[in-house]
Amino acid sequence: MTDTAIPPRSRAFMIVMALVTLLAFVTLLALGTWQVQRLAWKEDLLATIDARIHAAPITLDELNRRDDIEYVPVRVSGHFDHAAERHFFTTHEGMSGYNVYTPLIMGNGEAVFVNRGFVPFDRKDAAGRAQGQVAGELQVTGLARKGLAEKPSFAVPDNDPAKNIFYWKDIRQMRETSDLPVDVPVLGYFIDADATPNPGGLPVGGTTIVNLPNNHLQYAVTWYGLAAALAVVVAAWLVRRLRHRA
Repeated sequence: MTDTAIPPRSRAFMIVMALVTLLAFVTLLALGTWQVQRLAWKEDLLATIDARIHAAPITLDELNRRDDIEYVPVRVSGHFDHAAERHFFTTHEGMSGYNVYTPLIMGNGEAVFVNRGFVPFDRKDAAGRAQGQVAGELQVTGLARKGLAEKPSFAVPDNDPAKNIFYWKDIRQMRETSDLPVDVPVLGYFIDADATPNPGGLPVGGTTIVNLPNNHLQYAVTWYGLAAALAVVVAAWLVRRLRHRA
């Protein structure tokens, strides 16, 4: 008669492997569920953004009474201080260049940085796009955007204010390194100007990115698929072992 008892050492190993497998399975399910939750959050966010960008613009007084200002259309009047423009490194339609952030001085003496739009890499110098440096009182319509309190990722380069090149939107540093008078208060958010053409064609407005990536369904399917594959592998191993013992 064959002894089918499992040695203590093998039994301990199997218990450890079972616990590790169970932990891996639960982790994969948790990751899949988290991505499903993120999918619902992202779809709600995209729906909110779509509703906002198609709404009628409001005044800054109305905007300042809101808790969430992201992508809210606004309309503001004032004049640009072009000497204080800051340049944010970016790409647009496959070209590298800069978004031009220029302080708009409003009637109450406050300023707000306006992302006037994109200029190609070789048109960074304002002297090469003098037509677009509009003077006098004007009205700007665009989307309100929050500034950043810190660099979003270690992978993002540090800003280089000495060369007037910004890799992340630090309003405080933009303000401190511009030639704005020290007594001009600057609001803590930006305005992304709409696509209304500027004289001479530059900057190119309407560069706000609103099509946020939404890959959470794909990620959820991946994690759940790995959990299912793990379950199939374990089940096949158990069947094979039971047949062997029989």
